[in-house]
Amino acid sequence: MIDTIQELRSLIAHFPAAAQDIDEAGFAAKPLPNKWSKKEIVGHLIDSGHNNLRRFICGQYEAEPPQIVYNQDFWVAANGYQEMRSAEVLQLWRLINERICAVLESMPEGLYGRSCNTGRSTPELHTLEWLAADYIRHMKHHLDQIVPRFSGGQ
Repeated sequence: MIDTIQELRSLIAHFPAAAQDIDEAGFAAKPLPNKWSKKEIVGHLIDSGHNNLRRFICGQYEAEPPQIVYNQDFWVAANGYQEMRSAEVLQLWRLINERICAVLESMPEGLYGRSCNTGRSTPELHTLEWLAADYIRHMKHHLDQIVPRFSGGQ
């Protein structure tokens, strides 16, 4: 988990500066009407952060693996990221990820193997440690969509 936390801290430290070179119009531009803008992709990462933060917390104490699923298109639309200023979206991304780091850092090692159910109709059990590593993999994929080859240097 230490490596995962360090990698997340590095992304938090470097991504906002890399993204600040994208002007407001470029951040809000949609490649197609039904595709997310770069701003909405960051919003999706915020929503993913919210859902994973809940998994990292509830997974530590609930007797049964909690079922925490994420309807990404609904969350992005409901949060209205496209209408927010880019600086606010980036600040929210940074803050939710700093909170995730704090929760992961305070998590007792003995709880890393506890499970969370991410499946909608059928159970998909994953350990908290696996979810944290997968969260970083997922984030890097999307950060590379915003700033090409960003995660190659991280």
